[in-house]
Amino acid sequence: METYADLLSAITPTTGETRTMFDPATGEAVGEAPVQGVDDLERAIAAATAAQPAWAALGHKERIAALLRAADAVDRSAENLAQLLSREQGKPLNGPNARFEVGACADWLRATASIELTAETAVDDGQTHAELHYRPIGVVGAIGPWNWPMMISVWQIAPALRMGNAVVLKPSEYTPLSVLALVQVLNEELPDGVLSVVCGGREVGARLAEHPAIGKIMFTGSTATGKAIIKSSAGTVKRLTLELGGNDAGIVLPDADPEAIAEDLFWGAFINTGQTCAALKRLYVHEDIYEEVCEALTAVAAAAPMGVGLVEANVLGPLQNKQQYDIVARLVQAAKDSGARVLLGGNPDPEQPGYFYPTTLVADIENNNPLVAEEQFGPALPIIRYSTVDEAVAMANGLDVGLGASVWSPNLGLARSVAARIEAGTVWINKHGAVDPRIPFGGSKQSGYGLEFGVDGLKALGIPQVING
Repeated sequence: METYADLLSAITPTTGETRTMFDPATGEAVGEAPVQGVDDLERAIAAATAAQPAWAALGHKERIAALLRAADAVDRSAENLAQLLSREQGKPLNGPNARFEVGACADWLRATASIELTAETAVDDGQTHAELHYRPIGVVGAIGPWNWPMMISVWQIAPALRMGNAVVLKPSEYTPLSVLALVQVLNEELPDGVLSVVCGGREVGARLAEHPAIGKIMFTGSTATGKAIIKSSAGTVKRLTLELGGNDAGIVLPDADPEAIAEDLFWGAFINTGQTCAALKRLYVHEDIYEEVCEALTAVAAAAPMGVGLVEANVLGPLQNKQQYDIVARLVQAAKDSGARVLLGGNPDPEQPGYFYPTTLVADIENNNPLVAEEQFGPALPIIRYSTVDEAVAMANGLDVGLGASVWSPNLGLARSVAARIEAGTVWINKHGAVDPRIPFGGSKQSGYGLEFGVDGLKALGIPQVING
């Protein structure tokens, strides 16, 4: 799209019921989103079912070419997409935020297109020859979140399309415009019916999860909603990839350099203003360097400007919605009520417009405090003191979630040995939350199951078939 106004006009409904979406930083109207229901979903699924066989018949080479053209389309509209994303979601244009997210969409499309997937020979002994292939599932239902609405949609869309499936996407009710705009741009280069969006509520999500024409559901969101999807999908034995809630732990070992790791710790926790499933949400620091880490981290956090996303200087924004703001405020208040030491923040301005909660660091807090034990999903980080590595590992493993974790030490051998003891789908060393389209990603425990990204992510969007003979 040539201009932001062109993009907004292209996704604005001309008929039917709509609802106004507001900027969480200013309260200003952003645009009109369609109010859709189960009938709209049925039409989208019918169109996807009709379009999918021809899309699958193109083969990998032609589908790869289409994904690469779609990536170019995202690049052409990148600034317009970033402006809309910043207005609707609240994240700033700069830093690891709106422009970063749109760029990641194009990069992820290209990376997914570049991954090789060939038949695997299981046995070839002169008498038996057996090969494992992956065939298209059919129509994939994708249900996305509000925190990274464009990027996570692409995580779902790109491998599904690459494998010959059609996709029906239900965005979060908080960020439908961002996803509508992204799909509008992608569909400049995709056949009709292969990719569609239905902007509905829970009844649309529930029907998508139970619909007999949907062969797989991909979902990123809360554990509670993931459990509901499991139940709804059981009647049709759907394949599922679920990336659910997390409360990621980081362990700083006593030989770490506080000054050297402070900025990476900060962005591991506060990327997207803390609204990231695999963000660092509870930090365990050895008593020998506890105060030094607190001091270094506070200095970095205090220097990161927060404000309206369209202001170029800002790198932190508001919470996306009032519900999430209230969760963060409640958990920080619980920490303050317990006598924990607030190093920074914890004092929201009730007169400030928008859902801004100040960057908050809390020290001298017990491991069972709600700010530690519950996922805050916002700009507040508890810092817990520990004495032994065994104690830190036990606390890190003490919750029923396990999406990601991290270990911080210049001694890579030691860090890896500690990482191997942590119950999480990914454990990063000296970084946190760094996803890569080549590297499998998925959760453990109640953080979900199934793998995304890389060859394993492609396989998860296909039906395995063995040719034996």
